[in-house]
Amino acid sequence: MDPISLMTIGLGAAWASGLNLYATVFILGALQYFGFVELPADLQVLAEPAVLFVAGFLYCVEFVVDKVPGLDSIWDVIHTFIRIPAGALMAAGAVGGLAAGLSPEMLTIAALVTGGALSGVSHITKTGVRAMANTSPEPISNWLLSVLEDFLVLVGTLMAAFKPVVFIVLLCVFVLLAIWLLPKVGRGLQSIYRRFRGAK
Repeated sequence: MDPISLMTIGLGAAWASGLNLYATVFILGALQYFGFVELPADLQVLAEPAVLFVAGFLYCVEFVVDKVPGLDSIWDVIHTFIRIPAGALMAAGAVGGLAAGLSPEMLTIAALVTGGALSGVSHITKTGVRAMANTSPEPISNWLLSVLEDFLVLVGTLMAAFKPVVFIVLLCVFVLLAIWLLPKVGRGLQSIYRRFRGAK
């Protein structure tokens, strides 16, 4: 793969992992398994049948859990320690084959930091928005957000694989949106916490 494609796969994997790690692994692995793309060497393990099976199974579990208000937020908190490191590692694995001016060590460190930050932003944005949605008594908003997140992961991962320039543009839009949205989500969660403490 050319350097731009390698970097885009890495950024796409990191970003999508913050939203839904198991769907990301399954989609990338399936693309490699069926010959639609050739992943970087360090990510080709995702196409192993055992990895695809486990990722598919865990995605099915997450698909159900993600529709249950409250339980989805607990799941998200636990996955803070899974999605972000996994996103960083996938970004590092994607750029492992780059031959650039940087040393392999510096390239890996840069990918880990960038991938970790990107998966962290997408994960925190998802977690905060879902926590806000859980304050609503009806479950519809929760289900809609869950389906939207899965759709974004699917489309974003496919864009990263097949339309890298379009993906980079959309990723920049997402980052700007997250920068605008996160402070508002933070204030909203603080307000909910204060109301909860006042009700005790």
